[in-house]
Amino acid sequence: MPEPLPVLGAPPTADPPGVLAACDGSDGSLWALDRAMTEAQLFGLPLYVLAVADPSPGGYPPGMADLVRESVTRLTASTADGLRRSVATVQAARTWPYTGVLSLHVVLGSVIEVLLSCTPGQHTLVVGARGNGGFPRLLLGSVSTAAVHHAACPVLVVPAPPAR
Repeated sequence: MPEPLPVLGAPPTADPPGVLAACDGSDGSLWALDRAMTEAQLFGLPLYVLAVADPSPGGYPPGMADLVRESVTRLTASTADGLRRSVATVQAARTWPYTGVLSLHVVLGSVIEVLLSCTPGQHTLVVGARGNGGFPRLLLGSVSTAAVHHAACPVLVVPAPPAR
């Protein structure tokens, strides 16, 4: 059985610049990850796959951080496992597996803030669009909207594939 892909607990840097893919395990992020693999392979760039977990969207009251440390550790491990499974799922479905440089990153914090902080110097940010058909398909989610308006690199928003 092969060793599991290592997951770094720090944000990716742009040294060297690469394709940054945001992945939360949703269908949209898996479609975006597939496209990010294609882009990275096409341009001969490294692929940085980033998952962000926000353990406390509202912040912790005083003294609470120590009490939830174990839960945050479990959240980080679970997110890393989900990221590995997402990459494996996309790789298995591809006609030609991605063979370039690949690094996985799990970072704690606000999804939009962390994602945007990783964009300076990157070649491209790839994110999935939200919506599954009809009118919702025309809408972007909050992450893809923030990326399009505020990223420090070009952004590729990947829509859902056409319904069959």
